[in-house]
Amino acid sequence: MGIISSSIARKVAMALSGLFLVFFLGQHFTINLMSVFSPDTFNETSHFMGTNPIVQFLLQPVLIFGVVFHFIMGFILEIRNRNARAVKYASYKGSANASWASRNMIISGLVILAFLGLHFYDFWAPELNVKYFKGDMSGLIDPDNVNSGFRYYEELVHKFESPIRVGIYVVAFLLLAVHLWHGFASSFQSVGFNNKYSVALTKFAKVYAIVIPAGFIFIALYLHLNQLPH
Repeated sequence: MGIISSSIARKVAMALSGLFLVFFLGQHFTINLMSVFSPDTFNETSHFMGTNPIVQFLLQPVLIFGVVFHFIMGFILEIRNRNARAVKYASYKGSANASWASRNMIISGLVILAFLGLHFYDFWAPELNVKYFKGDMSGLIDPDNVNSGFRYYEELVHKFESPIRVGIYVVAFLLLAVHLWHGFASSFQSVGFNNKYSVALTKFAKVYAIVIPAGFIFIALYLHLNQLPH
């Protein structure tokens, strides 16, 4: 009974951390979408998020912990599930037993983890360098000129100059969609949310799994194509 309980607890913890990250993903997408429709609003929001002490010293560490916890727990569950399969079936019918997304969550998860490393390298590490090593908390293009405007939009556009980097982002978001397609919907079941709203929540999760990654792909392609000579 203790083993079963601990297994359930791990699945619940995995689901809750996943739901937390899904919420953050939606918030992150909303801010990034501003770069397409209103660069000034994107700059102002980015500056607020980058200097607000609650965001920086409370929410950001919680987010980083959530990412690390979710992926570590995913690896643990995958290893335990494989070890628990004491009886190997003579024939495995692939998608007849489970969808490709559910059978390859660890693969899509590893790719997303690698992508997060690139994303941190592109944006988070330079931001830390500017703010805490160079001591520039202004967020301005020119720290000595208050009228120079915020640098966030220019930095974002610069990252999407390279078609190779854009391609990497597109592939990563496609695999994120695959990961969300199974993970987001199954998280509701893991936390025991089975009632009359379950069908609607599952449909919402499926739509979310397509719309949000597609939105990120749109942003990357838009910022890249908008820089090409007309």
